[in-house]
Amino acid sequence: MHKLLTLTRNTFVEAIRQPVYGIIIVIALLLFFLCPSVTMYTMSDDNKLLREIGLSTLFLTSLFIAIFSASGVVADEIENKTIMTVLSKPVQRPIFVVAKFLGVAGAVVLAHYICTVALLMAIREGVLETVSDTHDRTVLTAAALVVGLVFLLTVFFNYAYDWKFSSTAVVLTAILGTFALIFLTFIDRNWRFNPQENGINALDIYGSVLLLLGAIVMTALAVALSARFNIVVTLSACVGLFLLGLISDYIFGRFVETQLWARIGRFLVPNLQIFWISDAIYEGSEVPLKYIIISASYALCYTVAILSLAIAVFQRRQVG
Repeated sequence: MHKLLTLTRNTFVEAIRQPVYGIIIVIALLLFFLCPSVTMYTMSDDNKLLREIGLSTLFLTSLFIAIFSASGVVADEIENKTIMTVLSKPVQRPIFVVAKFLGVAGAVVLAHYICTVALLMAIREGVLETVSDTHDRTVLTAAALVVGLVFLLTVFFNYAYDWKFSSTAVVLTAILGTFALIFLTFIDRNWRFNPQENGINALDIYGSVLLLLGAIVMTALAVALSARFNIVVTLSACVGLFLLGLISDYIFGRFVETQLWARIGRFLVPNLQIFWISDAIYEGSEVPLKYIIISASYALCYTVAILSLAIAVFQRRQVG
């Protein structure tokens, strides 16, 4: 357990210190900032499109962070032969694979949480559908304070204690973003204490949780592939399986009752569509807690299966 926790912590720290990790988060935050302006030109409910685009951005952000983090902390370690030092401690190979997954998953959860906070802020700001609509200055002020304080504190810690700029900024963004979200939970757009009108919808939180479950499945897949292939193959395979998982019902579901290949494909490829609640958003229906529990069980089964396969394959790989 000590080896597992040590490797997990080192993998997590290494993942959030990668420059691409911070770059992806910054791009995602900029997209969330632009979402209310981009989605104001529909002929129906603009805020529903805002939710769907925001959740899509959230899912893609977690996907690319999982791919690049897994490739950076697993594939590079194998290519640089530093894995030989780790395995000679000795550290069993199953512990190595599980620790890498937990570390990368922790980095994905952190990025997903930061982006979820930004998404909730963007949804509360909403789309200015008419000329009489006004900006939510409470949200804009809270977001501006978070960005300003993160920048100032990161510069200070980098200068005074030589802390790495990107990872420090990410952690501070998560901490200060939490305080900002708590503040917005109780204060409405008119700067009054009014939790009933905080603009935070449980459906958006449920959607984020479901997407995180899907991202965890893709994280396990990225770790499994990166333990065997380089970043190019890992990226290509993960994107391909991601797209295939989104259309699993269309590709396999139509023929599952009559075709053997469809049943095999439905069994092997995780159905990522169950983590997507676009229909619930447009129909205005509720997402019951039972559905989240079933989806979590589904994600857990696929994650364990993928990691088991990764361990079995990695057992026989020559790393020397």
